[in-house]
Amino acid sequence: MTQRPFPVTGKRWVEQSSHRHWLLSQAERLFDFYQPRVLNPKGGFFDLDDRGEPLPTGWPPASRPTTNLFQTTRMVHCFAIGHLMGRPGSIELVDHGVRHLWDVHRDRKNGGYFWQNALTEPHESSKQHYGHAFVLLAASSAKVAGHPDADRLLADITEVLEKRFWEEERGAGAEEFSADWEPLGTYRGQNSNMHLTEALMAAFEATGEREYLRKAESVADLLINRITRGNSWRLPEHFNEDWSIDFAYDRDVFRPFGSTIGHWLEWTRLILQLWELGGRTSPWMLDAAKQLFALSVAEGWSAERGGFYFTVGWDGKPVDRDRYWWPCTEGIGAASFFNAIAGDELYEGWYRRIWDWSSRHLIDHERGGWFHQLNDDLERIQDPWYGKPDIYHSLQACLIPLLPTGGSVTAGLVNHGIRL
Repeated sequence: MTQRPFPVTGKRWVEQSSHRHWLLSQAERLFDFYQPRVLNPKGGFFDLDDRGEPLPTGWPPASRPTTNLFQTTRMVHCFAIGHLMGRPGSIELVDHGVRHLWDVHRDRKNGGYFWQNALTEPHESSKQHYGHAFVLLAASSAKVAGHPDADRLLADITEVLEKRFWEEERGAGAEEFSADWEPLGTYRGQNSNMHLTEALMAAFEATGEREYLRKAESVADLLINRITRGNSWRLPEHFNEDWSIDFAYDRDVFRPFGSTIGHWLEWTRLILQLWELGGRTSPWMLDAAKQLFALSVAEGWSAERGGFYFTVGWDGKPVDRDRYWWPCTEGIGAASFFNAIAGDELYEGWYRRIWDWSSRHLIDHERGGWFHQLNDDLERIQDPWYGKPDIYHSLQACLIPLLPTGGSVTAGLVNHGIRL
């Protein structure tokens, strides 16, 4: 079925004060949902159910540890944003998270940060590149927010990433190690390196140190300019140690078979941000972003019922047809960036279409937060996502359109603020 164009009339939505007020109100509703309930006084942060109540510790036992590194770091990042927006109490959650990172997640013996913990001790002691990338993002955001311990955390995670994960000859990072830094296999992953790129740009903005920016450009060049361009613009997720593509890899929903549409959209925005930060000196970046966005909406969006499929195969056909909340948030960010840079009705149309569908199916207008998962019939389901554990994706979708395209949310808030 051919996609029908979404009606584009009048001013761009982001130029209308009513839409900008709506975006800010949605961000405030997210903070109102999470801020009063998410802090675990025993350490770290709770996962919340659909009503905003803490899920039981270890729920469900097989897949919900008490505290996960990426959860702790994302909360630090988001409440640093809250502090920069002038929300009272936000800095207390930043402080709580930074202390939990330093005192509990950090391995005082061997260095690095444990992937999962049980309040006061490691629960799953591997050292994951994905989690360490988010430690860098959290430290950078805490520094921009003025937290007194941010420099210590930033220096430590920078050293760990450089010493343990970064592979200069490849221009990207290795994936996972044991607690004492023995490699856990030869797998190399796109997802962790994508988030490393995000974090490296944030660290560059927070410090002015260009080495962070150089590494971000290196990862983008490897994964997008060379590998994805050579794979008909379908982003590979899984690699062997030499960064050859493992087309057959299929572990679970966190490392699924095929290609993840939300990551095509996420890279679209990150490449445009990197292009801006680098002074628009790399023409390939703009072209790559256009290619990724065009293919993501052509192959990833359901023409029948809307929403982005989770994964597609190497033939471009859907594999996992569930609709998660986060690909839509990344589509909003990507369309917003392109809309600001190119001013094309194509991107305005998709910006409106994705928000329209998200408002109808994903935003919980009654209780707050976003529903995290729908099946192909657009019915709410749970597994692997239980309740509403995440604020990171949805919060950024509300704020990115309100800020300039030349940097991250935290830098935009500090340098420009939100103008309604």
